[in-house]
Amino acid sequence: MAAYVVTYDLRAPGRNYQGLYDRLRQYPRWAKVTESNWVVVTEWTASQIRDDLSGYIDTNDRLFVIKSGVEAAWKNSICENEWLRNNL
Repeated sequence: MAAYVVTYDLRAPGRNYQGLYDRLRQYPRWAKVTESNWVVVTEWTASQIRDDLSGYIDTNDRLFVIKSGVEAAWKNSICENEWLRNNL
């Protein structure tokens, strides 16, 4: 399995995006890293994740999915540092 960084801009004011957040939590392993960035660990490809999550956002929202690379650094993430060390 690989780790993917999922980032988004939700541009519809007042819209309830709980469905998106619930869907992200259904991946085998996940963490919310910042307010609009998550890491999911799955066997899917970036395109498959994008297609899966597209059903939970509006057409003018932005979504970016990238496979985690070999190096990462962070400060004050929402999730536990240990989770990031073990999964990125």
